[in-house]
Amino acid sequence: MIRVLVAEDQSAVRAGLVLILRSAPDIEVVGEAADGERAVALARELRPDLVLMDIQMPRLDGVSATRTVVAEGVADVLVLTTFDLDEYVFGALRAGASGFLLKNTEARDLLEAVRTVARGEGLIAPAVTRRLIAEFAAKPVKRPGIDPAVLEVLTRREREVLSALGEGLSNADIAARLDMAEATVKTHVSRLLGKLELRSRVQAAVLAQELGI
Repeated sequence: MIRVLVAEDQSAVRAGLVLILRSAPDIEVVGEAADGERAVALARELRPDLVLMDIQMPRLDGVSATRTVVAEGVADVLVLTTFDLDEYVFGALRAGASGFLLKNTEARDLLEAVRTVARGEGLIAPAVTRRLIAEFAAKPVKRPGIDPAVLEVLTRREREVLSALGEGLSNADIAARLDMAEATVKTHVSRLLGKLELRSRVQAAVLAQELGI
């Protein structure tokens, strides 16, 4: 069972999310929170596999809540919002969110997103991925404070995998492009995350874009 905590301040939206999640036989909703502080407290108490986190919430916003939950290693976070591209998106991904999904996502896609993140594979809605890449392409100047030397710890193959992550490719897509087994891709992803001290493949994708590799 995938244990999920739902954090959403609008009661009607939260009830709808819970209803969708409970329709799946492999997903269990272990708690609900109406604000960011409660989300963090419940995550610490319940230790869910995943927190479905709204970005705009009272008392503590979803980005800050995500940063705390991820930093403490409490759970993975799948961010859910109505905003497809603004500072909240970048903030949530840099805070360590493992996935990013829009609130208008179909029920079946929401369930699959939860399963994908629970498997350890990051997920960003395709439309968001395209716009993220376009945004970085429009601003090719590297962000200050990020030293390309951090990549020196990676092997050539790991750099290739990191570059592919930056394009938003799945493990299967990377395997096809680099002519390797999907299991090998997972191994490379795991190793490069460890070397770069990153929590998720989505953080790795953002780093790849910021470094322009």
